[in-house]
Amino acid sequence: MAPYDDDSDSSGDEQAEYTETSVLLGYASKDADDDTISKLGGQPDWLDPSAAPSSALAKCKLCKDVMVLLLQLNGELPDRFPGHERRLYVFSCKKKSCRRREGSVRVLRGVRIAPGSKAVGAKKEAREEKPVPKETPKPQSNLGEALFGAKGLGSASGSANPFATSSSAASNPFTTSSNPFSSPAKAEAEPSESSSAEAAVKSVDEAVKDLPKSFAETLSLNNTQVASDPPPPPEPWPAEKDLPAPYPVSYLADADYETLEPTPPPVSQATARMDIDDSTGGGKEDREVFESSMDADFQKFADRLAQNPEQVIRYEFGGQPLLYSKTDAVGEALGGNRGIPRCDNCGSKRTFEVQMTPNAIAELEAEELSLEGMDWGTIIVAVCDSDCQARGVSEGEAGYLEEWSGVQWEELTSRR
Repeated sequence: MAPYDDDSDSSGDEQAEYTETSVLLGYASKDADDDTISKLGGQPDWLDPSAAPSSALAKCKLCKDVMVLLLQLNGELPDRFPGHERRLYVFSCKKKSCRRREGSVRVLRGVRIAPGSKAVGAKKEAREEKPVPKETPKPQSNLGEALFGAKGLGSASGSANPFATSSSAASNPFTTSSNPFSSPAKAEAEPSESSSAEAAVKSVDEAVKDLPKSFAETLSLNNTQVASDPPPPPEPWPAEKDLPAPYPVSYLADADYETLEPTPPPVSQATARMDIDDSTGGGKEDREVFESSMDADFQKFADRLAQNPEQVIRYEFGGQPLLYSKTDAVGEALGGNRGIPRCDNCGSKRTFEVQMTPNAIAELEAEELSLEGMDWGTIIVAVCDSDCQARGVSEGEAGYLEEWSGVQWEELTSRR
């Protein structure tokens, strides 16, 4: 896709065409058409209606109450993850005391892997090891239908195996130099059989401790250590009457690739500053603070959304999110200064998949008259690049894992 920092080319030709990017935009509608999975608001629809995940995964980390659903997205990518039934869920706490605080927005990834799909994926990766000429992929014409209608989409590249060991002999725990079963050097006195057995077991335990954690957890050879703490027992969901009132449902039945004008008009800082109310007493000081917050990143964010103002989500697995700011914690993480945390379950890197835009707030709060609503600029979702399954979940069963959510909040100085 074209970088977000790259301005559209303009040669002065009046017949310049619109630019189509590889970002898929989702639009809200009260009509579901054929897809009732992807939606804003309502109650979550789990992959297996008879086996909901632990309610602990959907509780606010601050007040510990169950949160409300903002987005449920059909995330099936059959070309990238064949046999994987995927859904994303974005939750938010409705309490005013929890807003603008980390932990008030959480994201879940649900996945159910059809039996045999992992083996198929492994064979596919083996075939793709042969070098092939690199070509710039063109946007698939059926991407929107696939994302919102559960048909084929995604790139053909598979994810790297997070448990793969290095080909270097130095890192192989079973090479001659580090083989726990190799014969020890002869001592002055021949040890007894029992002593030799104890020494061998001790050698195995020490070797296992030195292995990378992800590999050691899969090794069951004389390893009596507990690899990790067992997951806590699932917490039941409260009765429906005890759940917070959900937002009204809008379906994401409409989707299309983003198109951009050849020369989009910029957002004027001078025009934006006219919205500041001088009667509040701040006067010149307030205007200066607001002007400093209206940096180039926010202008680019506003300009980009203004070209397709009704969009509620932006989707591109492995793409780049549109940042509200590059100077807050989320902007710095995505800019590479800190980085997004790796998957807690398998250790794979996380990659961007989808983000929510401010127009989603207007859709979700359309029936609410209160002015004290949600005030985020965007919610960015990054997921496990390998689409791993939760530990202890068998093929054919649904599992749920928490993924990374980066919330960029509205500038307080821009609110009247």
